[in-house]
Amino acid sequence: MSEIAERLRRLRLDAGIRSEPAASGVAAPDRLDHLRGLLRRRDRTFARALTPPKGVEIAAGVYLVEEVFAFDAEPTILVPRIADVPIDRRRLFCFDTETTGLAGGVGTRAFMIGVAAWNANVLTIRQLYLTTIAGETAMLHTFATWLREDTILVSYNGKSYDAPLLKGRLRLNRVAHRLADLPHIDWLHPTRRAYRETLPNCRLATIEREVLSIVRDDDLPGAQAPAAWLAFLRGQSSVNLARVLDHNRQDVITLMRLGDHLAKIGALVARPRTAARRKRSEPDPAQSSLSCGTETVPRTS
Repeated sequence: MSEIAERLRRLRLDAGIRSEPAASGVAAPDRLDHLRGLLRRRDRTFARALTPPKGVEIAAGVYLVEEVFAFDAEPTILVPRIADVPIDRRRLFCFDTETTGLAGGVGTRAFMIGVAAWNANVLTIRQLYLTTIAGETAMLHTFATWLREDTILVSYNGKSYDAPLLKGRLRLNRVAHRLADLPHIDWLHPTRRAYRETLPNCRLATIEREVLSIVRDDDLPGAQAPAAWLAFLRGQSSVNLARVLDHNRQDVITLMRLGDHLAKIGALVARPRTAARRKRSEPDPAQSSLSCGTETVPRTS
């Protein structure tokens, strides 16, 4: 036994461990103090769970917020790039995500998905958001069930950012969906064509302010959404997460309004494109550009 003990002592020395282990069944006082310190540190790190700011829990770690608003509009809208005849507005599925990072890539996930749909002059807003990371699969499954065979997706820069991110997360979570099979209208591209000469950028916030005369009160910029969600998960505050919900809700409402505006000014009329102009106008999936010409800005909603 002495030979084995000596070999263990040498191994500990080689590993940089200078002190002898406590005898079996007896904890040294310094080791007890160390363990007490770890427990105190753990108690500070794992803060209390906060009450989610809005909605009802529909699955473990997934909350749903549903609201309705009066929204007078024509029952059809002409989008030549989708169909030669006016399409039923009820088919429009305006969606927007709030994510854990604005750069995209592996590891980025949506912690909130907002959707707007119209029916009989009423706009219904549904928002899903996570209160634990473990709820992602359930949230994505619920979102997938909202997609019908005749759905037309509507987004703003969503072809380059939101849709690819959701498709990736749906695939990773093994959730069956039809997202890739549905027609998709991205209002960014006709907006850019209409305002590239007159506006400094085509951020949705800029279009709201300069074109639609929408002024947001106490709006939390989209770039701050990841920090707001993390603060909620860490038990620090739920105030800014509530502001993220408000921000996301206004985004999807704006998508419905923007479509009517673009149709009114004729920005949705399909035009023949040369090969050179097609190459310039097609989005680069590797970037999230909201430029209105030569200036490029990051995606911040």
